[in-house]
Amino acid sequence: MGKIYAVCSSANKGERKKNIARGYLLPGLGLEGDAHAGFNHRQVSLLAMESIEKMVAMGLKVGPGDFAENLTTTGIKLLDLPVGVRLKIGPGAMLRVTQIGKECHNRCAIYDQAGDCVMPREGIFAEVLRGGPVNMGDILEVRPAYNFGVITASDKGAAGEREDLSGPAAGEVLAPWGDLVSYKVAPDDQEVLIAAMKNMVEEGLDAIFTTGGTGLSPRDVTPEATLKVVDRLVPGIAEAIRRETSAVTAKAMLSRGVAGICGRTLIVNLPGSPKAVRECLNVLAPVLEHALEILTGRGGECA
Repeated sequence: MGKIYAVCSSANKGERKKNIARGYLLPGLGLEGDAHAGFNHRQVSLLAMESIEKMVAMGLKVGPGDFAENLTTTGIKLLDLPVGVRLKIGPGAMLRVTQIGKECHNRCAIYDQAGDCVMPREGIFAEVLRGGPVNMGDILEVRPAYNFGVITASDKGAAGEREDLSGPAAGEVLAPWGDLVSYKVAPDDQEVLIAAMKNMVEEGLDAIFTTGGTGLSPRDVTPEATLKVVDRLVPGIAEAIRRETSAVTAKAMLSRGVAGICGRTLIVNLPGSPKAVRECLNVLAPVLEHALEILTGRGGECA
């Protein structure tokens, strides 16, 4: 666990940034108002104050922002972080580390002065998964990245007659907590769904989310398949989803979705529409990380 030492921005590329003390991180873009926002996977740049102090020891009068980093940090060895790890900032913003270091094509003013520059070697880059404010002094916390699987139950989707939008929607909502590493569109067939869930459990996924097949149609068999896979139920998840989403639409009470555990894998049934998937995962969001920490035993891990 570390801290944000400075929040730095510049209106133009190719110039040193200034410490603006506070800012806002925009999902999929970067630091609001910064010239580098929206720069592919390198949306936010980070450099440790400990790295800047190396240059100060060489006699340079430099500080936060002089290496064109957005966030100057302290207390965390940025170079030890693997690509893919999540960084939580303050109350809610979440970054995903996408690149360690960079190739420096043109010598900057710092290099010309000192014959060296730490940013290409010791700076890292990240994308913004969940937006929020960022301020000097905010806690910077390294969070585990979990592996997720999604199974969409749909006869038409499995036959190629309908594009599945609910599965990708689930992956997008889950991104702050981990990566969608396994995805399958299966017919509304109980045995096929059972086999798909068991395969993902054997792959060692931390959580599996099914979409579709939770209604009253004779072909809606996802809950029955799930009950034959899980060892223990987690009834509070399904109860909370039905309760909260019923405030949006009364039809939510018709969902027969269940949630449970198979070994160390959480399995949760979700409805079939992208809108409903997002609504249900937003209900689960406040407790998802805590649930996965307990289930996987990874609470307190730094990577």
